Amino acid sequence: MASDLTDFIAGLPKVELHVHHVGSATPQTVARLAERHAGSTSVPADPALLADYFTFTDFEHFIEVYLSVVDLIRDAEDLATLTYDIGAGLADQSVRYAELTLTPYSSIARGISAEAYCEAVEDARLRVARDRGIELRWCFDIPGEPTMTGANVTLDVALKQRPDGLVSFGLGGPEAGISRARYADHFAAARAAGLRSVPHAGESTGPETMWDAVRHLGAERIGHGIAAARDAELMDHLREHDIALEVCPTSNVCTRSVPSLAEHPLPRLVAAGVPVTINSDDPPMFSTTLNREYQVAADLLGLDERGVAELARQAVRYSFLDERGKSGLLAEIDAYAKD
Repeated sequence: MASDLTDFIAGLPKVELHVHHVGSATPQTVARLAERHAGSTSVPADPALLADYFTFTDFEHFIEVYLSVVDLIRDAEDLATLTYDIGAGLADQSVRYAELTLTPYSSIARGISAEAYCEAVEDARLRVARDRGIELRWCFDIPGEPTMTGANVTLDVALKQRPDGLVSFGLGGPEAGISRARYADHFAAARAAGLRSVPHAGESTGPETMWDAVRHLGAERIGHGIAAARDAELMDHLREHDIALEVCPTSNVCTRSVPSLAEHPLPRLVAAGVPVTINSDDPPMFSTTLNREYQVAADLLGLDERGVAELARQAVRYSFLDERGKSGLLAEIDAYAKD
């Protein structure tokens, strides 16, 4: 890929719509926390060893490793530092607005109160906006699991704490064996309170998981959703109902959800008219960045600068940023692309 396109992407104003909180911890942050909690974690305290630690055999192994990193976030100070650093790192990539997926239950289950959790991330959100000019918003994410405890706690925190940055309600974790439909009441309550619906579906499972997310959870965007490429009717439905996919190409390869980038279904989805946005998921774990994911998408789709700028515009349009914010950011992209 030409270096001029790489440079263009680096300076292009962007939004990030699918990036996980703990999954965005840099190797340096993870190693520092692992050293702090030495003796009670399997995570290496040497950044050089983390590349091997973050090599996943399959999606289930990825979840296992991810949860071991979650366990390193043990107090409100850890939360605030992590959140601020994520925002600053995104700002370094010319990201102006990001919807960060948070899983409050994981921290609450480890002893951080709901109040302290929300205060910590809100403090970081305000500070990084002031210091770096990036706006962060939250998606509170249910950790898909056999019991309903996490779902109940997540909804309770979302509705009772309702931090200012909260805009949406999600569902993550393993897809296999975890029915989307079982969370219908939780999503109905969240949507009734004004939160937007953005469940994960169709990453490591088939199209039926996505149909369930649409039918039972009222999905307005879908995390990953690459399985739609196997179902022409589903792709038609997504296009006709303007339901965008949050596509994270490198992540899908690293979790073995697709065999290789060359076999990624992104081109089929775009050819079918399915709205897509490009995102990074858990970037340090997958040795990637949002800028890199734009490069990957440009390569898969054969895009030039004009096409890459349109990807950035599409992400703005499908964000939950207010209309004034969308207009301002679209104008900034237009001005940049004309230079």
